[in-house]
Amino acid sequence: MVLEKQKIQFEKTKKIFESTKLKFYGVDGWDVYNTSIPFEFEGDMYIYGRVEKRDEWAQSHARLFKKTGMDEWTWVPGSMMYPLEDPFISVINGTYVLGGTHVRYRKNAIDTFYAYFYSSNNPYNLRYFTTGPEYMKDIRLVQLPNNRIGVFSRHRKNEVTKKHGKEALVGFTIIDNLYELDEFVINTAPIIHNLFNDGEWGGFNQCYYLSSGHIGIIGHKSYETLNEEGNSLYVYVNMSFVFDYIYGKILDEKIIATRSCYPAGPAKKPYLVDCAFASGIVMRPDGKADLYSGIGDTEEGRVVIDYPFEGYGEIVNI
Repeated sequence: MVLEKQKIQFEKTKKIFESTKLKFYGVDGWDVYNTSIPFEFEGDMYIYGRVEKRDEWAQSHARLFKKTGMDEWTWVPGSMMYPLEDPFISVINGTYVLGGTHVRYRKNAIDTFYAYFYSSNNPYNLRYFTTGPEYMKDIRLVQLPNNRIGVFSRHRKNEVTKKHGKEALVGFTIIDNLYELDEFVINTAPIIHNLFNDGEWGGFNQCYYLSSGHIGIIGHKSYETLNEEGNSLYVYVNMSFVFDYIYGKILDEKIIATRSCYPAGPAKKPYLVDCAFASGIVMRPDGKADLYSGIGDTEEGRVVIDYPFEGYGEIVNI
């Protein structure tokens, strides 16, 4: 398997300059993981985190946390709890947009899931505004020039993937404003080809417009293998991509971190011991990047890495 070989090679040569875990306060008895990237509002830093009991599955919600120390985040009392997994945040034309996966239950079993989107000029008071296609996670937005908005879809194990013979597919389209974001636009986004090899799946987690005119992406790729006992093991690795959205081509992709790059810790299930689900990067004054990632579906980690989009321009806040 291509990704498995790439992971072995990466772990022989990896450069990790710092590695730690985030601490979350105000939610005793709950795990916080698969967070958004940290973001600024009125001079303070915030983060949205997926909050869930260790012994529960698909019963999570997202909460807002404020930075109260180095790698320390405290729940904002009175802030909303959103019915979402794996929250992500984007700033689109000056508006904060929160998204994540909403799981719907019926008769005490998972019935389906969707992406929900909320927006506002104030992250303390976000309002729901649209829903993505059924059975689709990992939809992401990116600010483009001239107030336009890039939209990434992610199909997995449905008619589209069967047609193309892949475990997962990512699409991309452009809209002119958030009011155009709906199920049809997302579902019909043209597919980016040659992104996954056989047996792989994955998606994009945070997207950035670059001064080169391309889009830098922090995402994940995954594959299933067997552990030493012969049981299933799902491997998730942190990836970076550079996307030429004019021609619809991936120009550069590489592994930027694996679970072994982060401090040791528990996994929610035995098959998730090698799981690192990327949140995204935040640039540092020294030119390196803080890479945030969920680890083991129980915690959130941070590592310092080289800037992953070197040679393709700087991140531009439009």
